[in-house]
Amino acid sequence: VQLQASGGGLVQAGGSLRLSCAAFTRTFSSYAMAWFRQDPGKERTIVAAITWSGEDTYYADSVKGRYTISRDNAKNTVYLQMDSLKPEDTRVYYCYAARGFYAHWGQGTQVTVSS
Repeated sequence: VQLQASGGGLVQAGGSLRLSCAAFTRTFSSYAMAWFRQDPGKERTIVAAITWSGEDTYYADSVKGRYTISRDNAKNTVYLQMDSLKPEDTRVYYCYAARGFYAHWGQGTQVTVSS
């Protein structure tokens, strides 16, 4: 599965960004999807996840109430709406697809929040 993330950029604190991740596969609706983020030299940490149907979601405590993950299976795309952004949200963000034993990473997209 090829994943292509987009939507990162520079925003002021308190602002919003929406990340998108397009999946190039005919079986997108069978994958659970997630967003991770990473500081240089550190491990990636999960930000949010969504089941294949979109019925269930998970959020890291640090982003609860500010981020919203969603998906459109007809468009093979998963989204991450990020509101009330803080400087500490500055990271490279990665999308992730998982089904059974299979997992795929997209390329990162940089999110920078200025104070």
